[in-house]
Amino acid sequence: MSLVEVRVNGLVVEQKAQQNIVILRETDGVRILPIWIGPGEAHAIRRLLADEPFPRPLTHDLLHAVVEGLKGRVARVVIAELKDNTFYANIVIERGDERMSIDARPSDSIAVALKAHAPIFVNETLLMPPPSEPAEPEGPEPPQAPTAEDKAEQLRRFLEKLDPEDFGKFQM
Repeated sequence: MSLVEVRVNGLVVEQKAQQNIVILRETDGVRILPIWIGPGEAHAIRRLLADEPFPRPLTHDLLHAVVEGLKGRVARVVIAELKDNTFYANIVIERGDERMSIDARPSDSIAVALKAHAPIFVNETLLMPPPSEPAEPEGPEPPQAPTAEDKAEQLRRFLEKLDPEDFGKFQM
């Protein structure tokens, strides 16, 4: 498996379903990996990115404190695969000559990596090109809804063509 280093490029909320999405972007490129995450994890990641302290330790704080308390360090996080619409990740912890890989959800892994200032890697096969601008349609342009200015211009032209006698036909 070929790994590519990524960084958290941002958090967005998908408007239709009100789902949080963390966007990972390759460090030396433009490919991205969007991952849908829960609101709690989104809140934690958002605060970590903004370097806002938490009043009480959250799960990623606890895990980081336990790893450091055991004289280890979070070496990296790897988002390894996608199976049945579920992403799988590992937190790689080193302690002396020992190295262990712990299965974790990507959202928790990202929060731990941000807390520990550890790099995040993604299996290259998961990355996709960034969304591009919509292609220019070929042939005639589809009709667009008239703007307020267009409607006002149409009304002005209609009124200019009216015969003054037509006004006498209407009563108020």
